[in-house]
Amino acid sequence: MGVTVADVARRAGVSTASVSRALSGADGVSEAVRERVIAAARALGYRPNTVARSLRTTRTQTIGLIIPDMVNPFFSELAWAIEEAAHEHGYSVILCNANEETDRQDGYVELLLARRVDGLLLTPVLEESEALRAVARQGVPMVFVDRALASMEAPVVRADGTLAISQLVDHLVDLGHERIAVITGPQATVTGRERLAAFRAAMRARSLDLPDELVRFGNFQADSGRRAAAELLDLDDPITAVFAIDNLMTLGVFQETRRRGLRIGRDIAVAGFDDPPWFQLLDPPLTTVSQPVARMGALAVDTLIDAIGAGSVESHLLDCALVIRESCGETAASR
Repeated sequence: MGVTVADVARRAGVSTASVSRALSGADGVSEAVRERVIAAARALGYRPNTVARSLRTTRTQTIGLIIPDMVNPFFSELAWAIEEAAHEHGYSVILCNANEETDRQDGYVELLLARRVDGLLLTPVLEESEALRAVARQGVPMVFVDRALASMEAPVVRADGTLAISQLVDHLVDLGHERIAVITGPQATVTGRERLAAFRAAMRARSLDLPDELVRFGNFQADSGRRAAAELLDLDDPITAVFAIDNLMTLGVFQETRRRGLRIGRDIAVAGFDDPPWFQLLDPPLTTVSQPVARMGALAVDTLIDAIGAGSVESHLLDCALVIRESCGETAASR
């Protein structure tokens, strides 16, 4: 096996992204680092000009995909949709699971660049990263899916739940609920911020209060939803409904209410976000805000392939839909 970019990076004591920038003549790397990289490449018999040319012209027909949580059914379904769409275009997908960790995400970014993928699809985790900024500087095609980073200019394909969340609040109020709690995600993510903001606006539109005690923050994991539900159900002034903005946190709410012997749809209304197949199989079936996952995945691949071909690319914002079932006390007439 020949000398790789990773070999040069190890010898020079820098990242693979820095090697790529140094050998291609891109900005964002100091002259000292550039000289060290070139010296390492020469010592290892790696020809910089050939490398730079291959980085710019060679296609590998592979796409790198980094998702934040493989266990989350939304991201599993999204990864499936992306792989299907990529296959239709003749591309293979290298899938990486960041586990909601920036360091792991950045490590996979460098790994995928070393594998010379033609482009990157990823759902960024909570924090910004130097690795992603390096990708942008280097000119590697990159598309964000589901989440974005405000500080980076890159095309984004995601869904907007504003209208569906407003419809959900209207639905709950029409069923007689007024003391409605919400379990949201980290405010460092666009999904966490926007879904909470949409819920607040919808409550204001119905002249309902949303005091701080009715807002809980989770981390998109089931256990955080369970803990938040426990805190809400322990309030002296009881809630009648709770909305969790993620499918795993919704599952945590189900676990806690069942543990307490509460009847969902009768003693407490529960609404969720996302719509994995098993939401329909719960007892009662869950009322939820559904994202167009298959469309999102296919559109993300189309956008990235356009970017790989140096075409003009734009961001895409898709609509969510309210799916009414039976977990909020609905009757056949209300549906």
